[in-house]
Formats: sequence, C-alpha cells, structure tokens
Amino acid sequence: MDTIECIKNRMSIRKFQDKIVAQDILQDVIATAQWSPSYKNSQPWQAVVISGAKKEALSAMMVDLFEKGKDANPDLEAPQSWPDAEAARINHLFKQRKEAMGIDLSDPAVIAKAKAVNFNFYGAPHAIYLYQDSSLSSWSLFDLGLFAQSLMLAAHAKGLGTVPQAFTTDYATEIKEFLGIPASKRLVLGLSIGYPDLDSPANAFRTDRAAIDDIVSWQK
Repeated sequence: MDTIECIKNRMSIRKFQDKIVAQDILQDVIATAQWSPSYKNSQPWQAVVISGAKKEALSAMMVDLFEKGKDANPDLEAPQSWPDAEAARINHLFKQRKEAMGIDLSDPAVIAKAKAVNFNFYGAPHAIYLYQDSSLSSWSLFDLGLFAQSLMLAAHAKGLGTVPQAFTTDYATEIKEFLGIPASKRLVLGLSIGYPDLDSPANAFRTDRAAIDDIVSWQK
C-alpha cells in the first residue's frame, strides 16, 4: 500500500469480523512499529497482546467495575478542558456523529453505553496495551505516540483495522495487576485490532480534518 494512501485512508474501526489474526501477522505489525523514531533511540514503549479467554476475562472485569460504580483511575488523566480551537473541533465531531448516526456524545447515557462497548474492544479478537515506565518524561510519552501511530499504519497496510481507546485504560490499577504489568509502569493506551467489518454501519462514519490554513503559518 502506498504510504500516503495508508496515512489518509486509515480510520478508527468500531466493528470487527469474527476472525482471528495469525500471531505472526501481529508480531510483524509490532516489529514494523519498532522502527518508529524516539529520543536518543530510547524506544520507551512496551506492549502486551491479549486474545481469547484472557481478553474476555479482562472485558468482563472492566464492565463489572464500571457497573459497580468504581471510579476511573487512568494513569493519564482525562482532559478537563480544551482551548477554543480544539473545543470547536470536538463540538463539530459531536454534531456530525449525532446527525449521521443518531449518537449524542454529550449525553451521559450514551457515554456510559460507549464505555461498555469500549471495554469489550468493539468485538475485536485481539487487543494491544501500550505502556512505559512511569518515571519517563513527556518526551517518552510523545515517542510512545509515534510508536502507536506506526503500529496502526502497519496494521492498516496489512488489511487490519485498529482503534485507539482511552476508555480501556480507565481502571489502570486493576488492568495492570490483571495483566502482570508492574505498578511502576504507566498504562498509556489500549487498542482493538482485527479484520475490519467494513459493511457495518459502525464503520460508515469518518471524521474530517481542519483546513491547512487553520494549523499552519508560512514565514519567510
């Protein structure tokens, strides 16, 4: 797949086929992402891939914690406010999704339902958690973001779909204990991964992007 095409056509997948991805393919996707740049080649990322009974048990645990009203304890705190430009884009997204799919992302009941679907990894056969040592700086968090992007692009190039999910880190303490990740690590991101169900209405909606002039200034 052409690089430009891969970047522009990748999208977040929220419905997957009931089809296992061979471990060698998943390993190749991660090995490709390993070539991401990082500060002084520190490569400050680690990953755990979960499938089958392990994934189902983790989903059940997160749903149970949520239904019992357990307070979220993500290692990366959720944003509490946004600058005007970013807030406008978020509000635009909410409006688009409501018009296209009838999903009101400002409704607490809808958010609660969305969390439950997230905790079940949108039905994907596999999930990948990315983490790093909590003593690392913001530069290393940036590097892990580069790794995550490379991973998603490599997956897309191989015909797989992914979606990065902040909600799947809501119960970081319990998740790390369940997966045997040391408490000293920072749980950054969960991703669902598998073969996309492109016929599903859940994958019919695509977000747009800001105009270049909104984000770039040219100086001579």
